[in-house]
Amino acid sequence: MALLHRLLGRAARIVWRITRPRTIGVRGLLLSPDGRVALVRHTYVDGWYMPGGGVKKGECVTDALHRELAEEVAVRGATVERVLGVYHNRHEGKDDHVIVYVAHAPDDSLHGADTLEVAKVGWFALDALPDGTTPATLRRIAEFRAGTTGGGNW
Repeated sequence: MALLHRLLGRAARIVWRITRPRTIGVRGLLLSPDGRVALVRHTYVDGWYMPGGGVKKGECVTDALHRELAEEVAVRGATVERVLGVYHNRHEGKDDHVIVYVAHAPDDSLHGADTLEVAKVGWFALDALPDGTTPATLRRIAEFRAGTTGGGNW
Protein backbone atom coordinates (compact mmCIF):
# COMPACT_ATOMS: atom_id res chain seq x y z
CA MET A 1 0.00 0.00 0.00
CA ALA A 2 2.90 2.37 0.72
CA LEU A 3 4.13 1.89 -2.87
CA LEU A 4 0.69 2.86 -4.19
CA HIS A 5 0.71 6.03 -2.04
CA ARG A 6 4.18 6.95 -3.31
CA LEU A 7 3.07 6.48 -6.93
CA LEU A 8 -0.10 8.52 -6.36
CA GLY A 9 1.98 11.25 -4.71
CA ARG A 10 4.33 11.40 -7.68
CA ALA A 11 1.39 11.55 -10.09
CA ALA A 12 -0.15 14.40 -8.09
CA ARG A 13 3.12 16.36 -8.17
CA ILE A 14 3.25 16.00 -11.98
CA VAL A 15 -0.31 17.32 -12.29
CA TRP A 16 0.52 20.22 -9.93
CA ARG A 17 3.51 21.22 -12.05
CA ILE A 18 1.18 21.51 -15.04
CA THR A 19 -1.86 23.12 -13.38
CA ARG A 20 -0.08 25.10 -10.61
CA PRO A 21 -3.08 25.16 -8.24
CA ARG A 22 -3.26 27.65 -5.37
CA THR A 23 -3.69 25.77 -2.10
CA ILE A 24 -3.69 26.47 1.63
CA GLY A 25 -2.11 24.12 4.13
CA VAL A 26 -1.65 23.91 7.88
CA ARG A 27 1.09 22.41 10.01
CA GLY A 28 1.19 22.04 13.75
CA LEU A 29 4.31 22.54 15.80
CA LEU A 30 2.67 20.33 18.40
CA LEU A 31 4.29 20.25 21.82
CA SER A 32 3.88 17.62 24.52
CA PRO A 33 3.36 18.71 28.16
CA ASP A 34 7.12 18.27 28.73
CA GLY A 35 8.09 20.37 25.67
CA ARG A 36 8.88 17.73 23.04
CA VAL A 37 7.69 18.19 19.45
CA ALA A 38 5.56 15.69 17.50
CA LEU A 39 6.93 14.61 14.12
CA VAL A 40 5.47 12.32 11.46
CA ARG A 41 6.94 10.08 8.75
CA HIS A 42 4.48 9.56 5.93
CA THR A 43 4.16 6.44 3.79
CA TYR A 44 4.31 8.40 0.53
CA VAL A 45 7.33 10.69 1.01
CA ASP A 46 10.65 10.54 2.83
CA GLY A 47 11.52 12.61 5.90
CA TRP A 48 10.12 13.71 9.25
CA TYR A 49 7.52 16.49 9.16
CA MET A 50 5.28 18.39 11.54
CA PRO A 51 1.76 16.96 11.31
CA GLY A 52 -0.54 18.79 8.94
CA GLY A 53 -2.05 18.90 5.50
CA GLY A 54 -4.39 20.72 3.18
CA VAL A 55 -7.31 22.89 4.11
CA LYS A 56 -10.48 21.59 2.46
CA LYS A 57 -12.82 23.90 0.57
CA GLY A 58 -15.19 25.57 3.04
CA GLU A 59 -13.06 24.55 6.05
CA CYS A 60 -11.70 27.00 8.62
CA VAL A 61 -7.89 26.77 8.92
CA THR A 62 -7.96 26.02 12.66
CA ASP A 63 -10.57 23.31 12.05
CA ALA A 64 -8.21 21.87 9.42
CA LEU A 65 -5.36 21.88 11.94
CA HIS A 66 -7.42 19.98 14.52
CA ARG A 67 -8.62 17.52 11.85
CA GLU A 68 -5.06 16.87 10.66
CA LEU A 69 -3.77 16.38 14.22
CA ALA A 70 -6.53 13.82 14.81
CA GLU A 71 -5.94 12.07 11.47
CA GLU A 72 -2.16 11.93 11.61
CA VAL A 73 -1.20 11.62 15.30
CA ALA A 74 -4.54 10.87 17.03
CA VAL A 75 -4.39 14.03 19.13
CA ARG A 76 -7.69 15.64 20.02
CA GLY A 77 -8.20 18.71 22.14
CA ALA A 78 -4.90 20.44 21.37
CA THR A 79 -4.71 24.05 22.50
CA VAL A 80 -3.57 26.51 19.85
CA GLU A 81 -1.13 29.04 21.32
CA ARG A 82 -0.39 31.19 18.28
CA VAL A 83 0.55 31.33 14.63
CA LEU A 84 4.26 30.74 14.18
CA GLY A 85 4.19 32.06 10.63
CA VAL A 86 2.69 31.98 7.16
CA TYR A 87 4.91 30.62 4.40
CA HIS A 88 4.87 30.31 0.61
CA ASN A 89 5.80 26.89 -0.73
CA ARG A 90 6.36 26.24 -4.45
CA HIS A 91 8.44 23.06 -4.13
CA GLU A 92 5.77 20.61 -5.31
CA GLY A 93 4.64 22.74 -8.24
CA LYS A 94 1.70 24.24 -6.31
CA ASP A 95 1.24 27.84 -5.26
CA ASP A 96 0.86 26.74 -1.63
CA HIS A 97 0.50 28.93 1.44
CA VAL A 98 1.21 27.10 4.70
CA ILE A 99 0.10 28.39 8.09
CA VAL A 100 2.14 26.94 10.96
CA TYR A 101 0.53 26.94 14.39
CA VAL A 102 2.16 26.37 17.76
CA ALA A 103 -0.15 24.03 19.68
CA HIS A 104 -0.03 22.05 22.92
CA ALA A 105 -1.22 18.46 23.24
CA PRO A 106 -3.40 17.68 26.26
CA ASP A 107 -1.16 14.71 27.18
CA ASP A 108 1.76 12.76 25.78
CA SER A 109 -0.21 10.02 24.00
CA LEU A 110 0.68 9.88 20.34
CA HIS A 111 0.23 7.26 17.63
CA GLY A 112 -0.25 7.10 13.90
CA ALA A 113 -4.00 7.31 13.41
CA ASP A 114 -4.13 6.70 9.64
CA THR A 115 -1.84 3.76 8.93
CA LEU A 116 -2.28 4.18 5.16
CA GLU A 117 -0.81 7.68 5.35
CA VAL A 118 1.41 7.59 8.45
CA ALA A 119 4.38 5.22 8.80
CA LYS A 120 5.77 6.51 12.13
CA VAL A 121 5.15 9.20 14.71
CA GLY A 122 7.17 10.30 17.69
CA TRP A 123 7.88 12.93 20.31
CA PHE A 124 11.36 14.44 20.02
CA ALA A 125 13.35 16.89 22.12
CA LEU A 126 13.74 20.19 20.28
CA ASP A 127 17.52 19.79 20.42
CA ALA A 128 17.56 16.10 19.42
CA LEU A 129 15.53 15.81 16.22
CA PRO A 130 15.74 12.57 14.22
CA ASP A 131 17.91 12.09 11.16
CA GLY A 132 15.87 12.83 8.08
CA THR A 133 13.97 15.78 9.56
CA THR A 134 13.16 17.94 6.54
CA PRO A 135 14.97 21.26 6.09
CA ALA A 136 11.73 23.27 6.29
CA THR A 137 10.77 21.49 9.52
CA LEU A 138 14.20 22.29 10.97
CA ARG A 139 13.78 25.96 10.01
CA ARG A 140 10.34 26.19 11.63
CA ILE A 141 11.59 24.60 14.85
CA ALA A 142 14.60 26.95 14.88
CA GLU A 143 12.25 29.94 14.50
CA PHE A 144 10.15 28.67 17.38
CA ARG A 145 13.21 28.14 19.61
CA ALA A 146 14.45 31.66 18.78
CA GLY A 147 11.06 33.14 19.65
CA THR A 148 10.62 34.71 16.22
CA THR A 149 7.58 34.94 13.99
CA GLY A 150 8.31 33.36 10.65
CA GLY A 151 7.18 34.14 7.14
CA GLY A 152 8.34 34.19 3.57
CA ASN A 153 9.42 31.09 1.68
CA TRP A 154 8.86 27.64 3.09
